[in-house]
Amino acid sequence: MVRFAKAEAAPQAATRLQTYLGQGRHGTMDWMERNAGRRADPLALWPEAKSIVVLGTNYGPAHDPLEVLAHKNVGAVSVYAQGADYHGVVKARLKRVASWMAADFKADVKVFVDTAPVLEKPLAQSAGIGWQGKHTNLVSRDFGSWLFLGSIFTTLDLPADAAETDHCGQCHACLDICPTAAFPAPYQLDARRCISYLTIEHKDQIPEEFRAAIGNRIYGCDDCLAVCPWNKFAQVARESRFHARAELQRPRLADLAALDDPAFREMFSGSPVKRIGRDRFVRNVLIAIGNSGDATLAPAARGLLDDASPLVREIAQWALSRLPDDG
Repeated sequence: MVRFAKAEAAPQAATRLQTYLGQGRHGTMDWMERNAGRRADPLALWPEAKSIVVLGTNYGPAHDPLEVLAHKNVGAVSVYAQGADYHGVVKARLKRVASWMAADFKADVKVFVDTAPVLEKPLAQSAGIGWQGKHTNLVSRDFGSWLFLGSIFTTLDLPADAAETDHCGQCHACLDICPTAAFPAPYQLDARRCISYLTIEHKDQIPEEFRAAIGNRIYGCDDCLAVCPWNKFAQVARESRFHARAELQRPRLADLAALDDPAFREMFSGSPVKRIGRDRFVRNVLIAIGNSGDATLAPAARGLLDDASPLVREIAQWALSRLPDDG
């Protein structure tokens, strides 16, 4: 899905960002504070830009992402991370288009995919791709919850599409399902309580108050996305690289806990999971083991009590304290 927007700040984007940062709801994501002014306004990022080409790429799953949560001896990996790293796939597509624009129209172009200070979701709403739902994520009438976003900033002056309007209505399913009550109000997110933030962005020990609610989610959380009624229009991704790798649909916690750094890097080569590193990943796996209630997983946790990582050692103790005696 491709739409066009003017290179201008989305309505209230700067105010909402400053409020969010001022409340500290971004947690330890200090990168959000850096260049906050440039993040809120495309022209502050690139003053010469006149238009923005916004791409929404479908990564819809072929299965119910919530089904795996009932199987406590396996890990739940967020849908977006079960296939290839979207950054490379989406950026390659955008670069091909940008190269054509530069060659045929003599335009200056810049390509962005989640690696620059760009507020992609408000921009996508301005372009008509979708709207930010009550869970703050983008929702599409054509693809539901499952869109990767990328953009091409250009000096071309292109006709803009109409902005999308909010179609959430009275529904609040996404707010109700959140295991950690991460939404203080509709359209507001406190990342410090969000399982995706805690398992991916948070580098230290996950606060104990959230560990039980994490369940067997070892990388991200799809609950608020998956429950959206607009997913009745969702489609399975046509891009095969976004299809779930078999080994990431229901990976056994015992196998994941045994990963050393080389094995972790090999297993997650080309995957977004790789960027959090082995220690944080095994931290997440041990929380899932502690929540499993499965005594047969105790040896996996016990084997990590003398791990080289203090992060892993500490959470291994916690996991063992939660499991029934295996002996």
